[in-house]
Amino acid sequence: MDRQAGLNLVDEFVKDRGLRRHMLAVEAAMRLYAAKLGGEPETWGLAGLVHDFDWEVHPDLAKHPRDGGPILSERGVPAEVVQAVLAHNTEHTGVERQSPMDFALLACDEITGLIVATALVRPTKDIREVKVKSVKDKWKQKAFAAGVDRALAEQAAAEFSAACFGGTLDLWTHVGNVLEAMQGIAAELNLAGVPPAA
Repeated sequence: MDRQAGLNLVDEFVKDRGLRRHMLAVEAAMRLYAAKLGGEPETWGLAGLVHDFDWEVHPDLAKHPRDGGPILSERGVPAEVVQAVLAHNTEHTGVERQSPMDFALLACDEITGLIVATALVRPTKDIREVKVKSVKDKWKQKAFAAGVDRALAEQAAAEFSAACFGGTLDLWTHVGNVLEAMQGIAAELNLAGVPPAA
């Protein structure tokens, strides 16, 4: 399955614009980490792109992505991508993270939400103006983007660091990497700034 087929899958199953933006953000972060870790960018990117494809069909952590996994397999998604998707909710799928791609997906998943929220509260809504310090400041404000599970994001980043970087990747370097990846697709995320008033 190539990226276009992945986008077609997203188009078929995902209508919410925010969810689509999230999936594109995770795709970009996964491609960045593939380059850093010697992974295949298309494969890693596909894992990020489709990881939440079934959320609107199965909006329940007990079913997502457990019940979506078979759909991905039927559509020709590579087994290693299906594995990574299932492993981003081990608690309900029983699928443990094993490969660097598995660890990267969970680590990139939660943190993108905080970065998007940080960009959206800027007057310009331009993610290219967001700095890591801004994200760190928002992280400390528990009421800000309260749906972002900070404990999960921190744990996932630590496990990713231990599994793939010998423990040297700290949380805020990771946030910087994900932010950089997202800034590279600002227009696609619809976070390239609001047009000036006429």
